[in-house]
Amino acid sequence: MDLVFRSSHKKIQNDNVEEFEKVFRKLYKPLCQYAYRFLLDMDSAEEIVQDLFYNYWKKRKTIAIETSLKSYLYQAVKHKCYKAINHEAVKEKYTFETKHSAESSNNATTNTVEAAELAQIIDDTLNQLPDRCRQVFELSRYEGLKYHEIAKKLSISIKTVEANMGKALRLFRINLKEYGQITC
Repeated sequence: MDLVFRSSHKKIQNDNVEEFEKVFRKLYKPLCQYAYRFLLDMDSAEEIVQDLFYNYWKKRKTIAIETSLKSYLYQAVKHKCYKAINHEAVKEKYTFETKHSAESSNNATTNTVEAAELAQIIDDTLNQLPDRCRQVFELSRYEGLKYHEIAKKLSISIKTVEANMGKALRLFRINLKEYGQITC
């Protein structure tokens, strides 16, 4: 049979349509079954084999076949199947990475929006505090001063600093309760 296919390529190169159709009829189904073993999808297998025959006919004059035409076609199907499998793997990886990137972007956007909302609530809460209370809170939380340092700087007692901090923290807990466990 391989000897028959050796001469087939020469005939097909000389534009023998009947020989091409004969090869197509004899090898189409076996090539599809061979491709199916790789792809596990008959539609994809048939598409690969049809594409192979189309391109073979189109390039028949320039294709140099060292083996039989049958061997060449089987090798070409195997190569196209591997290429299709790799292409699917790349598509799946790209889809996963795109989805993951979009989720990360959405999370970053959500985090940015939440941070902006949180900053606004903090600013609003600071503006609700009496001046002395706000001043004590800012010295403690933003400048990192200890209670006795705040008392000395503002010329007030440590007890007054503690009372103002307690008042500020209570208001922050109330205003920030929707953000869960926030420790001030």
